[in-house]
Amino acid sequence: MDIDTRLLRTFVTVAEEGTLTRAAQRLFVSQPALTKQIKQLETVLRTTLFERSREGMTLTAPGRELAREAPAVLAAWDRALRQTKSTADRARRVLRVGFLASAANEATPAIIADLGRRRPGWRVEMRQASWSDPTAGLAQAEVDAALLRLPFPGQDAFRTRELLTEPRWVALPAAHPLAGRERIAFADLWDEPFVAAPAATGVWRELWLASDERAGRPVRIGAVTDQPDDWLSAIANGYGVALAPASAARFYARPGVVYRPVDGVSPTRVGVAWSPAADADPVVQDFVRCCLAHREPSGA
Repeated sequence: MDIDTRLLRTFVTVAEEGTLTRAAQRLFVSQPALTKQIKQLETVLRTTLFERSREGMTLTAPGRELAREAPAVLAAWDRALRQTKSTADRARRVLRVGFLASAANEATPAIIADLGRRRPGWRVEMRQASWSDPTAGLAQAEVDAALLRLPFPGQDAFRTRELLTEPRWVALPAAHPLAGRERIAFADLWDEPFVAAPAATGVWRELWLASDERAGRPVRIGAVTDQPDDWLSAIANGYGVALAPASAARFYARPGVVYRPVDGVSPTRVGVAWSPAADADPVVQDFVRCCLAHREPSGA
């Protein structure tokens, strides 16, 4: 009997969280998709794994048995997958680094150059991820390390070190009434429609909507995007405004979009992240050292 590891991961997450809502947020998928995956696994196993109720998802006896064994199976598979990819990369002398948007900003070329001096003959392969994957491939073992915005969903499962902080600005259509101001109070943006990341990204989406810094005011969503180009187009076309790192004004300048500093909203943080399994990987650790060597003095 062959079982897709994706279904097994879904099962473990629902078992750990106890509700479809929390599990969907953690996995960055919709609740209907999650329900479908659980039903697929139950069909393959020909048994019921959960009893559903208003209170949540309760494991059945077969479900409890699978919940005991599945984490070890997944851990062994993840270990084998990482080791296989790591061995292949070592043979090619390639370090895979995931990143979102502007990564570590202007420090990125210096970090890569530093690693080249530490590891002659090695090449860094930068892989940009969409905003629908705030781990930039780290959770799927598609990269060896990642330069990410902190915090990100599932962060507790990884090692992280903060590298820099930067203010959050706002990106607005050039014709917006607030675009003429030099600085904008965040409270003046609360009633504006916002361009948001996909709902399935959960806390990542809420971070960039600054949902917990609105004094309880609800967020208006004008558009949903998961790529920088689509994000810029939505703003330029007047579908909404969006919070962004201050560096976006340099990296994502575009006619029809203006960036302004925002008062009354906390800054964003950038960090380097890697799997605990890479603690013993000398190349990954050299990369982390290079990142820390170029971090801001305020980085923790």
